[in-house]
Amino acid sequence: MASPSGYDPRAFPPVAVTVDIAVFTVEEEGLKVALIERGQEPHAGRLALPGGFIRPHEDLHEAAVRELREETGLEAHGHLQQFGAYGAPDRDPRMRIVSIGFWAIVPRLEAPTAGTDAAAAQTAPVDEILANPDGLAFDHHEILRDALEHARDALEETTVAADFCDEEFAISDLRKVYEAVWGTTLDQGNFQNKVLEIEGFVEPTGRRRSGGRGRPPELFRAGPARRIDPPIRRQR
Repeated sequence: MASPSGYDPRAFPPVAVTVDIAVFTVEEEGLKVALIERGQEPHAGRLALPGGFIRPHEDLHEAAVRELREETGLEAHGHLQQFGAYGAPDRDPRMRIVSIGFWAIVPRLEAPTAGTDAAAAQTAPVDEILANPDGLAFDHHEILRDALEHARDALEETTVAADFCDEEFAISDLRKVYEAVWGTTLDQGNFQNKVLEIEGFVEPTGRRRSGGRGRPPELFRAGPARRIDPPIRRQR
C-alpha cells in the first residue's frame, strides 16, 4: 500500500503487532491450555502461549489461525474469539510490540506438535499454570488469566459450551464443561433444570446413551439459540 503524499512513516517509532492464543480444552482431569516451549530468544526454553507476528497483508484473525497451526499443528478457525490488547512499553525486549489476545475452547484437542520457532508443544492444567505468575514468558500469565475470565463470562451468557461437546451429549457432559471452565462443582438437578428451561439451548434427540449401569442418560444436541436469557450466573 502506497503512503499518502507528504506522509513519511519513518517519522514515527516502529511498533509491531503480534497475536497470542489461549486454546482451552476440557479433559477428564479438568481444564487445560495449549502451550509451547520457546525455541528462540527472548525467553528461549520457557513456556508461552502460541502466537507470533502478523504479516503485512493478513488480518488479526487470519494471523491467529496461522500462528496456532504453525506452532502447534492445531486448528481453531471459527472458534477463535478476540478479547483484548496488551501494549505495555516493556512487555517485549525486542521492540515496542502490541499483542492481540484470542481464546477458544476446543473439544477433543489433539496433542499439539511443535513447529516454526517452538521447541515443543503440550497441554497443561490451567490452574497449575496460573498458580505460578512467573511460569510463562512475556506477559502471557496476564493474557491467560484474562482469556480464562472471558471464557467463563461467555459460558454465562451464550450457548458456546454446547459447541464443545460431542454432536450428541448428555446434560452431564455439558455440566462438566461448565465445571471445568468455572472451576467449581454444580448441583446436577439445578443445572439440568436451568438448561432445559432455556429455549433453544439444547434439543432432545430421542435417544439414550448405550452401555453403563442404571438407566442410560437422555441425549441432546446443540439448539439454535446463541444467547442465554436469563444468563446462567456463576458464583464469584
